[in-house]
Amino acid sequence: MRDERGSGSLLAVAIVATMLALISLLLPLSVVLSAKQRAAGAADAAALVAADVAVGALPGFPCEAAAAVAAANGASLGGCELDGAVVTVATGIVILGFDVQARATAGPPRSGVN
Repeated sequence: MRDERGSGSLLAVAIVATMLALISLLLPLSVVLSAKQRAAGAADAAALVAADVAVGALPGFPCEAAAAVAAANGASLGGCELDGAVVTVATGIVILGFDVQARATAGPPRSGVN
């Protein structure tokens, strides 16, 4: 019968190496997905404040207010479109070399919507 001492250690090293490889692949993915949620939150907040400015609830200019709120949330304003009192904004966050973007629209409800 062959000597099998050390084979358990070799198996343990292989399992640890596999787990480390899996974690190194999943960690960047989770960071980018987290940044996507941050960009979406920044877009939502920027669109809401811009819509408030557009209807006169807050003073200022809608796109400038949206840029300030996006920056306060760690994002940059990529675009701002006004259509009456409806505002659509795009925000972006660069993380790990990826440009993660999100869009949001805010404004008063359309007439006839329950």
